[in-house]
Amino acid sequence: MELAFGFSLMAFLAIFLVFFGVDRMLSARTTVIGSRLDRYASRSTTMEPEEVAATTSAGGFNRLNKMIASRGGSQKIATELARADLKLTPSEYLLLNIATTLGGFLIVLLLTRTNLIGALIGGLVGFYVPRFYVRRLQRGRLNAFNNQLGDTLILLSNSLRSGYALLQSMETVSKELPPPMSTEFARVVREIGLGLGLEEALAHLLARIPSEDLDMAITTINIQHEVGGNLAEILDTIAHTIRERVRIKGQIRALTASQRMSGTVVAILPIALGAFMMMFNPGYIGRMFAESCGIMMLIGGAVTVTTGYFAIQKITEIEV
Repeated sequence: MELAFGFSLMAFLAIFLVFFGVDRMLSARTTVIGSRLDRYASRSTTMEPEEVAATTSAGGFNRLNKMIASRGGSQKIATELARADLKLTPSEYLLLNIATTLGGFLIVLLLTRTNLIGALIGGLVGFYVPRFYVRRLQRGRLNAFNNQLGDTLILLSNSLRSGYALLQSMETVSKELPPPMSTEFARVVREIGLGLGLEEALAHLLARIPSEDLDMAITTINIQHEVGGNLAEILDTIAHTIRERVRIKGQIRALTASQRMSGTVVAILPIALGAFMMMFNPGYIGRMFAESCGIMMLIGGAVTVTTGYFAIQKITEIEV
């Protein structure tokens, strides 16, 4: 009975993925123009949620986008995907999240021979996998951007001293520096070329890259744009401050690498050991799920391990 239920779920998932792919292929032609415009201007950051739902997709995605927008989640999901530099719409991300949840549930259900509790845990893991992946991409992209920001401000300052305008200096940055700095500043230049103001284009940049150092630099540029002043000299001062901060942060990460790695290993070890035993000896580990005391032990262990992991990460995260 349980095995038939598992195969039914697998068949449902397969049919769901087939229709998802067919709908995506049929709606691709109607979204070419919108996707091209999104490469050059951040329309989602200036639109209302209802407008986002009407313009980001077609076909089957349109209804899902409207439902997301009605609950106010479309803008947030679009911002998170933009920060991770993922070319997905909110509806595509949610459907992918549903697929990973069902996939985790079915995989664990088959490996544990119809253990419903273990399958629910697998579904929970599949639910959070896309979120962890997006967060990891965001952290990596933000760190890479912050590491390049000092050199970027120096390049902007030197370009301004050589007689370039600010927009020409930003275009020089987009050509000379590697990603993600080059791609972000190229997008700023294109947005200004499409008619957006300087402050609005920089605000879109800050929305995609939530960096405190970038916020300080953008505030300086906006103030200079309003009242005037020697922008090149101010950028040199900010660049020196950012470079020193990056250097100190690198030293701190080197000194705390051992502690952070220890916390990660301690947190992953129980999960890996439980998964290993569930795959090769499910009858032995299944007794823990069969009784209430075993389930309470698992919940208590998960809470304590998670608390310890985040405590170690918080201790080793030193603000500069």
